Formats: sequence, structure tokens, C-alpha cells
Amino acid sequence: MNILSLFDGLSCGQIALNNIGIKPSKYYASEIDKYAIKVRDKNFPDTIDVGDVTKVCAAKLSHIDLLIGGSSCQGFSRANGGKELNFDDPRSKLFFEYVRLLKEIKPKYFLLENVSMNKESLDIISEQLGVQPIMINSDRFIQQNRKRYYWTNIPLGEIPSRPEWQGNFYQWRRTYYRKNKSGVSPCLTANMGTGGHNVPLKSENKQDKLTPNDCEALQGIPQDYTSGVSNCQRYKMIGNGWTIPVIEFILKGIK
Repeated sequence: MNILSLFDGLSCGQIALNNIGIKPSKYYASEIDKYAIKVRDKNFPDTIDVGDVTKVCAAKLSHIDLLIGGSSCQGFSRANGGKELNFDDPRSKLFFEYVRLLKEIKPKYFLLENVSMNKESLDIISEQLGVQPIMINSDRFIQQNRKRYYWTNIPLGEIPSRPEWQGNFYQWRRTYYRKNKSGVSPCLTANMGTGGHNVPLKSENKQDKLTPNDCEALQGIPQDYTSGVSNCQRYKMIGNGWTIPVIEFILKGIK
């Protein structure tokens, strides 16, 4: 199976595929962040890098069986300082590169992930892809509250019920602390390493934030997978990454 991953980040797709026993013949990855590339290549040295998504040429690739990706979410996200720019944000328009390659490649399977967004943007993406999204909260699989939309033509099984998680997590909300009563961690975000406003904590002490290894565990990423770069970069790429057990659940449908 040949796979093309757009906006590959730290290559969560490869982690999930490896965990469910699918070894790609070729794994092409489009990514421009040098730190994410460093981490990816440390863990998956056989990855074939194809660079900037806007310059990926389908004709130069082997036949692709599976196209995956999570296009830039900042313009859609409500966590973006309250500003939902949607497709007015240039980063959001990179979604259409996914559409371009989907039409050119015509893979058997595809998967796109993105954040909660307004109905207008949701409808545009759904129309372009020809499928309706399914919302999955990571707390069905792992101890983190993380709601994401997934557009795919992969047959899905029944989403499991939410376990009764037990845990103490706190959150720094700009000017105050809040204990999460649900027993799960707040959603991990890319701004955790820069002192952002939505930082998960282990206690009411602002300095007692989750370590990069704690965050890896809450995303289902192997321990120390993101080591080798600064903690700031580790937090950023983990927050931008996929929750591995959710991706495993989806990709099992292609076996």
C-alpha cells in the first residue's frame, strides 16, 4: 500500500499504521516544519519527503492507495483568540491543495481531519470531498477531551462509549484556574509551549503543567517520540498532532 500524507507533522499517520500492522510500501509525506521533519525522520527514516503541499506533483508519485491529512486548522479554530477567519485565512485555503491531489490521484481511500468550525465552512469542505464528516471525541479512546471532524470513505465500526475516566486535571484560563470535573485532560493545543491561555495542568500551580511526555501519552504517541528538539517545539507538534487511537480506529476499516 502506498500512502500520501499531506500536512504530515510528526507523522502520526505512520504511528497509527504501524500500531495496527499496516506497513506501507511507500509513505510520501508533505511537511515544511523543520522540527516536525527532524522528529519524523528520526522515527521513520524511510519516509519519502515531497516538501511543500502546493508543489506536490501527483504524476511523480507511485499509485496512491490512501490519502491522509489534517489541513491547517488555525483559521477555523475557536481557540484562535476568538477569531474564526475560516477561508479568509490563507492557511485554511491549503485545504484546496488536499482537494486538488484527491482529484488527481483518485486513491481508493482518503481521510481528512480538522477542528470544530462553523456550518458554512463545514458545508464547503463536505461538498468538496463528497462525504459528510463524523465527529469523534478522543475521550472515547484516551484520557483527553478533543473533538475533531473526520471526513473519510473508509468504512467505520461503531464508536465506543466513553469510559468513566478517573483523574485530576486543571486548566489555566488566562486569569484563573479551573479543575476539569470530567476526569480527562483539556484539549492539548499548539500554544502549550508558549504559555498560552488554555494550558492543561496537573494541579492549581501554574508551573505544574503537563510535561512533553505526559502530552505524548495523552495523544497515544510513544514516549520520547518527539525528543531531540526543544520542549517548546515538542508541545507545539504534539498539540498539532492527531490522537493515535482515534486514527487507528478509522484506519482499521481498510484492513
